[in-house]
Amino acid sequence: MRMDYLHHKFPLNHKNLLLKLLLSFFFFGLAFRLLFFHSLSPPVSPVLESPFPEKTTLPVPEPHHPPPLPSLLLPQNPPVSEEHVPDDVPEHAPEDDPEHTPEEVQEHVPESEDQVETHTDTDECDYFSGDWVPNPFGPLYTNETCSHIESHQNCLKNGRPDREFLYWRWAPRGCELPLFDAGKFLNMMRGKVWALIGDSISRNHVQSLICILSTVEQAVMYYHDEEYKSKSWNFPSYNFNVSVIWSPYLVEAAIYEDMNGVSSSEVEIQLNKLDNKWVDQYMDFDYIIFSTGKWFLKAAIYYENDTIIGCHSCPKRNLTELGFNFAYRKALKSVFNFIVSSNHRGLIFFRTFTPDHFENGEWFSGGTCKRTAPIKEGEMEMKELNMMLRNIELEEFAKARDEASKSGVNLKIVDFAGLSHLRPDGHPGPYREFHPFAKGKNSKVQNDCLHWCLPGPIDSWNDILMQMVLNG
Repeated sequence: MRMDYLHHKFPLNHKNLLLKLLLSFFFFGLAFRLLFFHSLSPPVSPVLESPFPEKTTLPVPEPHHPPPLPSLLLPQNPPVSEEHVPDDVPEHAPEDDPEHTPEEVQEHVPESEDQVETHTDTDECDYFSGDWVPNPFGPLYTNETCSHIESHQNCLKNGRPDREFLYWRWAPRGCELPLFDAGKFLNMMRGKVWALIGDSISRNHVQSLICILSTVEQAVMYYHDEEYKSKSWNFPSYNFNVSVIWSPYLVEAAIYEDMNGVSSSEVEIQLNKLDNKWVDQYMDFDYIIFSTGKWFLKAAIYYENDTIIGCHSCPKRNLTELGFNFAYRKALKSVFNFIVSSNHRGLIFFRTFTPDHFENGEWFSGGTCKRTAPIKEGEMEMKELNMMLRNIELEEFAKARDEASKSGVNLKIVDFAGLSHLRPDGHPGPYREFHPFAKGKNSKVQNDCLHWCLPGPIDSWNDILMQMVLNG
């Protein structure tokens, strides 16, 4: 009876259906279990494309950082130059073709490391003691994305064949130096005014700053003097202004040179009278970077209170030879005395001079700068004249800093001399002119081993400046 009942209630075909349902539930549960636990497991990180062949690099560390430069930026027709030559490099001196040709440049990045070196942050960071380390991401802008590069610093457009010099960044020892964040900087500087006051290196520096900031918003130039040596730009969305003021001595000076930098007479310098081109605007600036240096090596007549007191390198005149170091110290004292007593409540930087890298001669005797990579400390000695300038700067700044702290003036030094000394590869060399060897590798060309290619090592100056601004 019992078996008959079961057969009646659950015939064979119904029992098969029940078995199939049970198996379906079993496999569905197994699939759900596998899917659920897989979703909890960590994802696999993708391998990013890197300028280093067959190596993996870290992601780009900054939000505004563009991808690496292309392997070759094609030269374009040279624009009409705003000035004919760099202010500190007159045109004459023979030169041979650099060692590299485009065919020899196979790799455009350093190969010693596969990622940018970083450091542990500390309360006190010496930003000026460090090393140049490989940077696979390259510069924040290119010579094609920035229209503010003057022709003499546009090395890639002018035909420089190597690219390794673009793939390094400055890394202080013992602390981290983030890349310049253009968006963050512009937001910080709403309604502010910057001024860079000095010679052609200040103009070189301001081009770098403007190019980086223009990756966020294009700068609008609203002022320039007749020779385009002093200029002003505005970033409209931020009401932020940047100016460069041509004042190579910072004090009053009558300069007798033509557009090629050839002197017809000694410079006449008033050592105790400041240049009104910057003094008259001084209190309008929220941030100021002063610099000078190399121009004091030129032949000059020195005045105090409108009276001649001596000269430097003037053998044809019956004057006391005082030397450039005497004049440089006197002029810096005049500048620092004004700053300390000015009651200015902005942030004021004094930038040390940047050394040149002429080798096998000077600018006037066939000197060149053919290196294509940074050097290490001790590999190349700084020239004696450069050391003299720097020592005077450090000594006079130390005195002024003590006085500034008493008067409440925020005065800081940016000592770029040392880190710049390690970059003999960063200058235009013969590529200050458009394709200098177009007529043959033995063409006579002028080398510029003082100013900096853009993009180039000078861009790292802005990384340091931003951190100093953030730290007050």
